[in-house]
Amino acid sequence: MGCSREWPRPPRCTGCARALEAGEPVDVEVDSVAADSLGARRATPLAVAAAQNDLVTSVLVDDEQIIAARNHLWGEHRLALEHAAATALAGIHGSAGSGSYIPAPDEKVCVVLCGANTSLGDL
Repeated sequence: MGCSREWPRPPRCTGCARALEAGEPVDVEVDSVAADSLGARRATPLAVAAAQNDLVTSVLVDDEQIIAARNHLWGEHRLALEHAAATALAGIHGSAGSGSYIPAPDEKVCVVLCGANTSLGDL
């Protein structure tokens, strides 16, 4: 899986995942700490087509994992992330069996961190 692209997502922000299951865009309910960035109620046909690539793997991360990843980067490195960026980190930060992706020993992983939608009041 050295060249796979992980697609971490909260289980309550599933517009693209449900569209993949249905084979077309569908409406979903959204209720997650990451909804401000990842909470699309419906994926676009272009997003669904991109996600249908064989190199894309979906990983579910719950709100608690997102918050833990965000708190870790704030507490240990003073990096203020928005919840969507913490979702990507939570996708590789957790332990096996928790819904997280475990990279192969020779695999390099990159997570783009962003704080544009961060409220310092909730860190």
